[in-house]
Amino acid sequence: MQMNTLTDEAVLAELGARLARRRVELDLTQAAVAKQAGVAKRTVERLEAGATIQLLTLIRVLRFLQLLEGLEALVPEATPRPLELLKLKGKQRQRASRKRVQSHQEAWQWGDEP
Repeated sequence: MQMNTLTDEAVLAELGARLARRRVELDLTQAAVAKQAGVAKRTVERLEAGATIQLLTLIRVLRFLQLLEGLEALVPEATPRPLELLKLKGKQRQRASRKRVQSHQEAWQWGDEP
């Protein structure tokens, strides 16, 4: 199912249904999940029904249902872009570059102002 084509409410409902299926696969009750995750049973009911909940609550439930590693795919770690890798040619930058004064212009010095 392509989640990006669904409304926000439909995404919440689908996520809740998937979490409910996972809970049932693990042969757990809503009360057991709530107790182990440190949340209220009503919160688990709301989550599975597709209602809004706090992000911390979702993390606690995902951790207990052994689904927390799925967040890695949700927001992957930033990596260098391919063009940046080509510019560096596999090397890491060792220092910052400084601006060079063009040879046909004299460098400004104190006391040179008009």
